[in-house]
Amino acid sequence: MKRPRRWFTLRNQIFVGFMLVMLFVLGIASVLTYSSVSTMLKSNAEKHIGQTAIQANGRLDALIAQIDTITTQIATNDYIQELLLSEVDGAETPFSARQSLLSILGSYQSYVLGIKALELYSNDYSRLFPLNDIPLNDTIDQEWILAADRGKGELVWLGIDPGDPSSVLALKRVSLVDRWFSSGGFLMLRLDKAYFQFDEQIGGEAGESILLVDTNQQPITTNFNLDSGLDLAQLLGNQEKNISINGSDYIEVKQYSETTGWTLVFFTPVSYVTNGISTLRTAILVSGAIGVLLFLIMSLILSTTITRPIFKLIKAMRGARFGVLQPNPMFSNTMEINELNNSYNQMVENMNELIRVVYEKEILQSRTELKALQAQINPHFLFNTLEAFYWSLEEKGEEELANLVVSMSSLFRYTISTPNQDEWVTIEDELAHIRRYLQLMDIRLADRLTWSIDASEFKHLKIPKLLIQPLVENAIRHGVENMEGPGKVTISVEAANRDGYVRITVRDNGPGMDEDTLRDLWQAMEGGKVVSSKGTGVGVVNVRQRLRLYYDSVSGGRHELEVISRPGEGTSVSFEIPSEYGGPL
Repeated sequence: MKRPRRWFTLRNQIFVGFMLVMLFVLGIASVLTYSSVSTMLKSNAEKHIGQTAIQANGRLDALIAQIDTITTQIATNDYIQELLLSEVDGAETPFSARQSLLSILGSYQSYVLGIKALELYSNDYSRLFPLNDIPLNDTIDQEWILAADRGKGELVWLGIDPGDPSSVLALKRVSLVDRWFSSGGFLMLRLDKAYFQFDEQIGGEAGESILLVDTNQQPITTNFNLDSGLDLAQLLGNQEKNISINGSDYIEVKQYSETTGWTLVFFTPVSYVTNGISTLRTAILVSGAIGVLLFLIMSLILSTTITRPIFKLIKAMRGARFGVLQPNPMFSNTMEINELNNSYNQMVENMNELIRVVYEKEILQSRTELKALQAQINPHFLFNTLEAFYWSLEEKGEEELANLVVSMSSLFRYTISTPNQDEWVTIEDELAHIRRYLQLMDIRLADRLTWSIDASEFKHLKIPKLLIQPLVENAIRHGVENMEGPGKVTISVEAANRDGYVRITVRDNGPGMDEDTLRDLWQAMEGGKVVSSKGTGVGVVNVRQRLRLYYDSVSGGRHELEVISRPGEGTSVSFEIPSEYGGPL
C-alpha cells in the first residue's frame, strides 16, 4: 500500500472536515436566509407597486366618472332635449337657437378645466354647435359613431384626436327622454391630455413611471421620453414582470380600464426593489466571514487537542517494531484518548504474556504435530484393503459379497474427497453414487426396497457433491424402514415451472409426517432441536445450507427446500437450482 502523504494526517482531516461542514452549514443558512428575506422584500415592493397602480387606476376612473357626469347633465338638459327633438321632427334649428348653445355648453365646460371643447351634432351627423357645418362623420370614423349609438347613452372614449395629438376625444349619444330614449343626436368632447396627468401619484422615493395609452396604443400621458426611440409595442406586449427600457430594468404592472378600453402601465425600477437585498447580501457575507474565521480558530485548537496525545501513542507503538514493548505513561484530558492509551497498555501486557506462553509451548507443539502426522491414515490404504477383500471373495466364489465390497469401495472413493478432487460433480455422477447406495440398502432391507431414477435430460448439469444423497438417505431411514411392507423411493430431475431452473425431487411412500412433525422439521432447519432420534438430524439442514451458500448469490434469490408430507401418503422433498450454473469459476 502506498504511504499516505504528510498532509493527510488526522489533524488535517479533522480540520478540513469541520471546515467543510461549517461552510456547508453557513452556505445553506445564508442561501435560505437570503432567499426568504429577498422574496419577502420583493413581495412587499410588488405589493407597494400594485397598490400604487390601483390608486392611479382609481384616479383615472374618478376623472372618467367626472366627465361622464358632466356629459349626462348636458345630454339631459331641457333646452338641448327640445332642440334635438325638433331636429328629429324635421324642423330646422334657427341660428339664434344654435347661438344660445354657447352659453349653455360654456357653463358646463367651466366645471372641468380639462375640457377644451364641446360639440353637439344632430341625428343625421350635422353639427349644431360650434356654428361651422363640419359633419360628425368627417371628424371621426363611422365605427365610433355606431359604437356610441349601440351604447345608448354610455360615453365612448375614442382616444387621441388624429387631427390634434394634444386632445383626447369622447363621444356620447343623446337619448330623447320624451321619445322613449331614442337617439336624438351626439355630444362630442375634446379634452386636454394634461387632464390625465398623474404626477402627484408617481415618482417619489421609488422613482416610478407611468404610461397611459388608448385603444390604438397611442400614448395619452407618460413621463417617459418618447423621443428616445421607446418601443410601445414591446412595452404593451411584454408578458413578463421585468422589462428593460433604455438600458434600465423595470418591474411592469398593467391595469386595464373596462370603461375606456385604455391600458395603464406602471413601471418601477428594479434597483428600488433590490436596494434592501444588496444590504442583506453584504450583511450575510460579513457575518459568514467572521463565523468562518472563528470556526477556523476553534477547529485548529480542537484538532490539536485530539491529535497531540495520539502522536505520542504512535511514537510508543513504533518502538514495538524493534521488540520494545513498553507501556505508554500518558494522561489526556480527553476520556476517549485515555481509554485508547489504557487499551494499548493492556495489549502490551497481554502480548508480553503471550510471547512467554508461546515460547514455552513451541517444543510441545512440534511434538504434537509429529504425532498427528504419524497418526494420519492414507485413504488409498483403505481402498487397497477393500480391493484385496474383493479378489479373495472372487477366488472363493462369493460373487454377491464381492459385488458388495466393490460397491462399498466405490462409495468410499466418491465420498472421501482429497484436496485435488473437485467438489462439483454432474447429476449423472451423483445419481450413479445414489444407485450404489440403494443397492447396498436393498441388501440391508431384504428386497423390501424398490426405486426409480429419471434424469435423462439434465445428466451433464453440475451440482455440489452429495447434494441429493442425504435426501435419499432420509427417505429410506425415516420412510421405507418404518414400513412393514415394501417401500419405494423415486428420484426425478425435470424442468421447473419457471424458466432457467431445474427441479430435483425425492419421494417415498412411507408413513409420512403430521403437522407437528413438519413444524419441528422446519425448526430443526432453522437451528432448533433434532426432529428424529435416528441419526444426528443434520442431513436436511446441510442440504438447505449448501443450497443457499452455492446458489443464493448467483440468482439473487433464496433457495429453499420444499417439504410436502401427509400421514399415510409419504413424503416429498424438492428444490430448484439454475440450469445455466455449472459451479464456481
